[in-house]
Amino acid sequence: MPSYYRSPARTTGFTLLEMSVVLVVIALIIGAVSVGRDVYRSAEAERIGSEFVQGWMIAYDRYVQGSGVVPGDDPANPSGRVYNQAERELCRDELRNEMLRRGVALPQGRAEGAESRYVYRDSQGNPQELEVCFLNLNNWAEPSTGLGYTTRSRNVMRLTGLTPELANQLDARIDGRVDARFGRMREINAHSRTDAISSTNPVTNPWSRDDRHDYNGGYRPDAQVAVMTGYVRMNQ
Repeated sequence: MPSYYRSPARTTGFTLLEMSVVLVVIALIIGAVSVGRDVYRSAEAERIGSEFVQGWMIAYDRYVQGSGVVPGDDPANPSGRVYNQAERELCRDELRNEMLRRGVALPQGRAEGAESRYVYRDSQGNPQELEVCFLNLNNWAEPSTGLGYTTRSRNVMRLTGLTPELANQLDARIDGRVDARFGRMREINAHSRTDAISSTNPVTNPWSRDDRHDYNGGYRPDAQVAVMTGYVRMNQ
């Protein structure tokens, strides 16, 4: 065989098998990243529920145990209402100072001086801020002697800045089920509904938004996720 003979050069580029392997590897990487994000958000929601939300519920109860009244009420003439009147909010510096005045330790929030706020990321990776306030509501719906419901005065913890994902996880944690109308945790406006349950008004009452909604009510997949407001009824 002449020395100048060479075998045909291998055609450049990927074979179908090689392309398939590359695509499978890319899919596995994307899947792993997605699963990792889901695991991270689930762990973050658990931390928010156990350390921040539960921490503020415990702080509230310790205030009551130590002072004999709910936060902001008048010990000399107690009304049983937060701040001694309906719809007046105890938030931010006023909430912090009132708790510290009674020697109540505060949960770790966003930073020192901002313990009633907590920063987290939504399902799109955008920052969101959850905030705790306390107030009294005159229209908390509870079962009446008839088929419907009646409203009563109740002290609540208000949670603003709830993404749908976080709202559902906290609701399941606090009530054991996801339901915006019933139980101890409810969505704003759903908390006061007094209509009876019927075939046209089923028991299932989902929260008003899901993670497909963006902050402005649209459906942009890369935008900041819409947030909602929830109430958690306090023991006293």
